[in-house]
Formats: sequence, structure tokens, C-alpha cells
Amino acid sequence: MLQMYSIFIAYACLGLINFVSMHGIVLKSTGKWYQVLLEDQQVVQASIRGKLRIEGLKTTNPIAAGDRVILDDQAEVVQGREEYYTIRSIEERHNYIVRKSTNLSKQMQILAANIDRAYLVVTLKSPVTQIAFIDRFLVAAESFRIPTTLLFNKVDLYSDEENVQFHYLKKVYEKVGYPCYPISARDESSVAFLRDEIKDHQVMISGNSGVGKTTLVNALDDSLDLRTGEISTAHEQGKHTTTFAEMHPLATGGFIIDTPGIRAFGLVDLEKEHYAHYFPEMRELLGECRFNNCLHINEPHCAVKDAVENDEIAAHRYHTYLQLMHEDASDPHRRSDY
Repeated sequence: MLQMYSIFIAYACLGLINFVSMHGIVLKSTGKWYQVLLEDQQVVQASIRGKLRIEGLKTTNPIAAGDRVILDDQAEVVQGREEYYTIRSIEERHNYIVRKSTNLSKQMQILAANIDRAYLVVTLKSPVTQIAFIDRFLVAAESFRIPTTLLFNKVDLYSDEENVQFHYLKKVYEKVGYPCYPISARDESSVAFLRDEIKDHQVMISGNSGVGKTTLVNALDDSLDLRTGEISTAHEQGKHTTTFAEMHPLATGGFIIDTPGIRAFGLVDLEKEHYAHYFPEMRELLGECRFNNCLHINEPHCAVKDAVENDEIAAHRYHTYLQLMHEDASDPHRRSDY
């Protein structure tokens, strides 16, 4: 035993064993390489050695923006590349959010991890955010226990008809627990309240391409100058400018994760019989249906269907529920018109 201990000490003195590890938080993942913010506020490049299996998830990316990681304390240089550190392990996540991958060999892509709140940016024009997309995102966020706020952007462009639509949607979503705010990301004063909400928190900004996510992030911190995209006049859709999710420390405190524009959002690892649990207005009524296993589709004496008929549940929310229930869960591709 003494001989083994002597060998261990000798290896440590030669630098072959590290006693010290470093903790950091992932700012950006670009596939093989990661930008990591260390506790001393230094940003370093890091990579994974070998394969990491996280919580048994089969994903296209083992590490995502927002992950807290443990690194070896000594940097290396490979093929003339700048110094980089090796990520040894990932600390336990308190949550994460995923989307379906169109890569047939994988199930999902982790968009971000350890999210205190998600902000979904919605536009009623230039481009139009489909209502079903909003509902699908909210279902996913509910399933991962991520509180969500809806930010209706570009309100300065709204017509009278679009203003009426905004107030209707605001009423619907706030009734079931989702705060809604009208903003104009190019008007700093309209988004100033977000700085106080985000301070000391780690939040995610998401939404379709072109809705103004990156413009919003720029407005929240004068030191950021992220590249924004243009709107495609052919299809009124945004052009992708954010390829990977990236987390930015804000000067006023907290972190904001800017995710790639999402044209379609697929749900994964959710049992269809549980979908109603992720609609708060349906969840409240589940004990009132005649049958315990009611799917709220064709069953008699269904409290959810009665609530829809009585306008207590918005028809578009119920329609999204039916879409989810009839969807082929094994299809890795998602429709682009949600």
C-alpha cells in the first residue's frame, strides 16, 4: 500500500495527476469546441475528451449553453491551436429544454440548460408567429418546468386589427399564467424592465427566425453588438443568423441565452396521455372528467370539452392539443407551418 501511495505522489509531482479542477459555465457550443466562463471571469476554450453520456439522453449535443461544467485545471495546446481545457464532467442540471432533430440518427437537440425563465418573442407581423407554435413551445416549457413570459415584439408596426389580436392573445395567455408584454426591441425604454427581471438569473430568449431576438439582446446591454438578420420578403420569414445557442453575461447582472431561430418545434419524450397536464387550464379540470383515463377527444362527460364549448378554454389551445394527440411521435421531421 505504501509503495502504491509513493507512486501516486510521484505521478502527481510530475503533473500526470491533477488534484485541482476548475468550475465554469458554458457560454457557447459549436459542436466540438466550447466557450466556458470560469469563476474568475476568464473565458477559455474547451473540448470534450471521449464521450459524455448525460442522464441517458440520446442527443446531438452532450453539452449546451448554460451547462455548469468541471474542467481539468491545466490547458493543452494541440496542432498549434490556442490553449484549450478539457471538460471532465457536467454538473447536474436542474432543467433543460430540447427540440427534435431532423438528424435521423438522433432524437433531440438540447437548446439550453439551467434556465430560470424562458422569454418567447412573438410577432404578429414581419414575420407572423403561428399561434400553434406558441402553444407547442409552452407545452414543452411546462414539461421541463420552465416558467415562460411572452414578449409581443414590433408593436409599433401593428395595425388596428393586429392590436385587437394582441389584446385577445394577452387575455388568453395571462389567464392561464403566462405574463405578456408588448415591446419594441428597437426602443430601449420598452424593454428596460427586463433588466431587473433578468438580474442574477439565467434566462433564455427564443422564437421564430426574424422576430427580433438578437435585437432585443443588444438592447439589453450596450456592450453587446450581436449580428442581426433581415426578413426574407419572399416568405416573410427570418434568415437564420444565430447558428448555435449562445449565452451572454449582461453588464447589469445575469445571463441571457440567445437561441437559434426555430421554424418548427417538436416535442420529445412526452406520453400523449399526459399532454393535457401541460396545458394549465386543462390540468385544473382533469379530476372533473367522468373517466379517469379521459383523453378529452371523443369521451362523454368530458370537463375539458365542456370548457371549450363554454369558451372557458380558448378554441385554438384545444386545437393545438388535438394536433399533438394525433401527431406521429416517431416522425423526426416537424411541419414548418406551426
